[in-house]
Amino acid sequence: MFQKIKTKLVILVSDTGTGTNLAAIIEGVNERKINGEIVGLICDSINAPALIHARKNNLRVEICQNKNELLPLLSNFSPDYIALAGWKQFISDEVILAYPNRILNLHPGLIPDNENPRKDLGVKNPDGTDALWNKGMLADKAIGNFIDQKSTYAGSSIHFLTSNFDFGPVLGRVFEKTLENDTVESLYSRLKRKENQLYVKVLGVLTKSDEQET
Repeated sequence: MFQKIKTKLVILVSDTGTGTNLAAIIEGVNERKINGEIVGLICDSINAPALIHARKNNLRVEICQNKNELLPLLSNFSPDYIALAGWKQFISDEVILAYPNRILNLHPGLIPDNENPRKDLGVKNPDGTDALWNKGMLADKAIGNFIDQKSTYAGSSIHFLTSNFDFGPVLGRVFEKTLENDTVESLYSRLKRKENQLYVKVLGVLTKSDEQET
C-alpha cells in the first residue's frame, strides 16, 4: 500500500505584524498546495495578532518568552520543517545544529548564493542592476534602505537559517519594482503579498513527497 506522508510543520511568530505569512501557510495547507500539516505554533507573546489565525484553525499553541525554552518546545513537536514567520527572538546555534537545513527564514533583502560574492556575481534585479542584500536589517529598516538607496527593485529571500546571520542556502526570491513616490508602507504592502505567496511556493516544493510504502 502506498500513501503520501504529510510533512510536519511548526511555525514561529512574534507579537509584530499581523500574521499574514502564517495565514498564507494555513491557506496553503488547507488548499493542499503544501503537503503537510501544521502540528504547532510557537509564539513569544499571548497578544500576538497571529494568534487570531491560530484560534480560527484550532492550531496547538505554545508560548515561548525565553529563547532557552525553544529547543525543548520544538522537540515536543518533532517537526520536519520550522518556518519563521515574523519571529524576532534570536535563534541559538544549539537550535540551528539540531535542525540543519530545516529552519526557514524570510529576509527582506536579496541574499546571494555566495556569502562573499564578487560584485559581478551578486544577485541582480530584473533590470540588471545590483540588488541589495540588506544584511542585518529588520523589515522596516530594510524596506527604507531600498528607498534611500534608490534601488530599482525591492525584494525578499527565503533561506535555510545558519549561524551566519542573514545568510544560508537560498530557496527562493521575489522582486517588487519601486515607484517614485513609494513610502515604506506602500512598498512593503506590495512586497508582502509576494512574500506570502513565496512562502507557500517554497513549502510546497519542500513538502512534495513521493508516495511511500506503509
